[in-house]
Amino acid sequence: MQLSSLDAGIVLAYLAGIFILAQLVSREKSGHQKDAKDYFLASKSLPWWAIGASLIAANISAEQIIGMSGSGYAIGLAIASYEWMAALTLLIVGKFFLPVFLRNGIYTMPQFLEQRYGTKIRTLMAVFWLGLYVFVNLTSILWLGSIAVAQVTGMDQMLALTLLGVFALAYQLYGGLKAVALTDIVQVTLLVLGGLLVTGITLSHIGGGDIGAGFSKLWAEHPGHFEMILSKDNPFYKDLPGISVLIGGMWIMNVSYWGFNQYIIQRALAAKNLGEAQKGVVFAAFLKLLMPLVVVVPGIAAVVLAPDLAKPDQAYPTMMRLLPTGILGLVFAALVAAIVASLASKINSVATIFTLDFYAKSKRQHSETHLVRVGRIVAVLAVFLAIITARPLLGSFDQAFQYIQEYTGFFTPGIVVIFVLGLFWKRANEAGALSAAIGSFVLSVVLKLAWPSLPFIDRVGLVFLLALALAAVVSLLTPKAEDKDFIRTDDVDYRTGGVFNIAAVGVIAILIALYTLFW
Repeated sequence: MQLSSLDAGIVLAYLAGIFILAQLVSREKSGHQKDAKDYFLASKSLPWWAIGASLIAANISAEQIIGMSGSGYAIGLAIASYEWMAALTLLIVGKFFLPVFLRNGIYTMPQFLEQRYGTKIRTLMAVFWLGLYVFVNLTSILWLGSIAVAQVTGMDQMLALTLLGVFALAYQLYGGLKAVALTDIVQVTLLVLGGLLVTGITLSHIGGGDIGAGFSKLWAEHPGHFEMILSKDNPFYKDLPGISVLIGGMWIMNVSYWGFNQYIIQRALAAKNLGEAQKGVVFAAFLKLLMPLVVVVPGIAAVVLAPDLAKPDQAYPTMMRLLPTGILGLVFAALVAAIVASLASKINSVATIFTLDFYAKSKRQHSETHLVRVGRIVAVLAVFLAIITARPLLGSFDQAFQYIQEYTGFFTPGIVVIFVLGLFWKRANEAGALSAAIGSFVLSVVLKLAWPSLPFIDRVGLVFLLALALAAVVSLLTPKAEDKDFIRTDDVDYRTGGVFNIAAVGVIAILIALYTLFW
């Protein structure tokens, strides 16, 4: 399929417009040069709407749009638990985690670990996150995004992959986080509008012009694709093991991702104040409730409209072929918006962690301008590495979203243990934290080899409990290091405002209704 001249014009206009906007919003006043705080934390000036939109823009990218649509095609609506459980997780992050982070002036997650435990755990986790962001996150977004671009435009996939990486790099290279966050409201608006158009048009095709009839027909013909809680006889039970999705390891995955993940939490850390950060995360929670309609339902619709796809991850690009001229250009621009926004977020976080947690820690004194320059060089190198390794790492997977979840599941139990104990148990020390970090990986590998039939979400939950016990025992058996804990929690106020509380009740009520309907 080739884009028409009208569609191509819409996409090019978007690319030019968003690039210019990113440079405009990140300009500094005359005579003021960007310092590290400006570049990596947007001068700590982000309002709630920018925080909420940027959280979603950083999260929803090719691995969600292409990957979750592919899982929707193969598994069904059950994959939406990643989205809906995330909404509840965001409430926890806003209520219990952000007050501690902002009270202590945290810029990066490795910084928190150093101030709470010491330098060893900071270095270990900083290395892990850099590897994860470059070789899992950046590569997966580039690879899945290039699949969509190649299928829609007919472009060579590696050329598409390279162009996406270069544009995302250029988009954020000058302005840093401010360029990303303050344009993400445009990106998210386009993403949601474009996704709803794909959903509406595919359901209309199924229903003979009636969207409601199309949804009813899809549900009636494929009821198994609308089961949120899979039974043990379901062929995809190992991916989403029944009730464990609600009370088990998925909690660990979500808490790690939304609470302790640099490229996500960085937006909230850049807030004007705690109140703005909390309103931003609850805004993001509402957007997460909407996302399955945008990214999962088109994949389910493809079961009827394209039942013989070679790979599930082809579902979303195939559904885009149903779109009329003009609408295709808008939706394709929305897809590119999601890819670029998420790539830019991860690129900026790689630069932030390397510059602030490694380079700035060297004994030599560095100027603020020099640190910004180093961050930009690191960003270029990260994109280059991701471009050359994307095909070797991801080219053989049918459902890349599930690959990403299982790979990160080796480490997330330990991450959650380290941070939760660090936030809420003062007796935890660096020896306990290191044992949890290393033990999480070792235990995950052992369980995967010794118990291959165990669903990975159940493995994540089990490893979390084992790593938690290990960290607690090691902490109690080793000296409490008073001279290493610089995190203040004794004066943290966990009370939340009326807007947050009312919105939180609304999110919980909607979740109860959704799981009741689709159980």
